[in-house]
Amino acid sequence: QVQLVESGGGLVQAGGSLRLSCAASGRTPSRNAMGWFRQAPGKEREFVATISWNGAVTSYADSVKGRFTISRDNAKNTLYLQMSNLKPEDTAVYYCAARSTTAAGLRAWEYDYWGQGTQVTVSS
Repeated sequence: QVQLVESGGGLVQAGGSLRLSCAASGRTPSRNAMGWFRQAPGKEREFVATISWNGAVTSYADSVKGRFTISRDNAKNTLYLQMSNLKPEDTAVYYCAARSTTAAGLRAWEYDYWGQGTQVTVSS
């Protein structure tokens, strides 16, 4: 089992920045590929970014490419999402997720563990 706790969400103006963190604990979280997803009101959960267990492979949704950066610190068992040039359409609950494998994944069904989410609101 892997437990995930997100933090760092909040209210920010368009063009601003936020950094989300996800603290992982439990069974060898450093060996898990991880990802960020988000869900806006009335919409389905969507992929944002993913990273392999050692950080060598990353992938992003087109909507965030060039603005968001996913990273991890395995010594601290922490996943990050640096978000810059935020837009109102980035407003959503952001979820951290972990796979039971080392390879990065793009789809929500590939993930076995989920955090409770953190709200990000971008005002125009």
